[in-house]
Amino acid sequence: MIKSIFKFLMLLCEVAYSDSQSFAMTLLRRMKTGANARRYVARASLPSIILGIVLCGAFLLIAIGIYRGGTAISELLTENKTLKKALTNLTDENKIGYAKVVSQTKDVNGTVINTTLKFVETARDNELEKILEKEYTIEGDIVHFDALIVKFSDKLVMDGKKRSLYIWRRIYGEKMTPAQGFDIEKFGTEPFRYADLLKELPVKKRQIFWSSIWDLANSPDKLAQYGITAIYGSVTYTQLKDNLIYIFRITPTGQVYPEVIPEF
Repeated sequence: MIKSIFKFLMLLCEVAYSDSQSFAMTLLRRMKTGANARRYVARASLPSIILGIVLCGAFLLIAIGIYRGGTAISELLTENKTLKKALTNLTDENKIGYAKVVSQTKDVNGTVINTTLKFVETARDNELEKILEKEYTIEGDIVHFDALIVKFSDKLVMDGKKRSLYIWRRIYGEKMTPAQGFDIEKFGTEPFRYADLLKELPVKKRQIFWSSIWDLANSPDKLAQYGITAIYGSVTYTQLKDNLIYIFRITPTGQVYPEVIPEF
């Protein structure tokens, strides 16, 4: 894919250059030959030639950036034993967080106008440890919880068993679009749940890895050739009520669902 993009950008460079030449030759054919005509053509075609060179340089810079980015994640996923060891340390998870109502405002008819909720993300190795805690105010009482679930094939781990990552993305109400939702984890950054997962890797490599993983939210099959796929839009929604705790659990197939229990 990267080679195809590079070839396409080179083609654009050729087009830009050939257009400047074509422009000059057309003027030359339509005018009388001679030194004055050639000088006029040179002056007239100079801006086009300069534009062609600038565009060509810009296209090449883009191509180099894409190539380097693609090469970096490719090398990291295929050659880095430290990363494979880290992914092997991932364990199956069941509980990945919970939510509860802090307060609700209602109209004279008892209809909920706004809900303020607390969302808590728990540690991978300790369900009682809070690693992230935020409050959100949503219009109404129907709330959507959006997660990105990333699956790693057996070839990316050392013991030959598949692994998964569970990353909370955002919260939004039924009167909002997903794009208008509130972030849980900041897009593109290292998630709180996995802050210690890649601690043996240099910071730059960690940034490359997490940036590529978050990109799966928009292109679930982008890293499929390396054995990485994503379940995009694993959304669960529920009507939130006072005095209840909504525990979010994961099924073996990667679906998120809330288990509702009385607040204790």
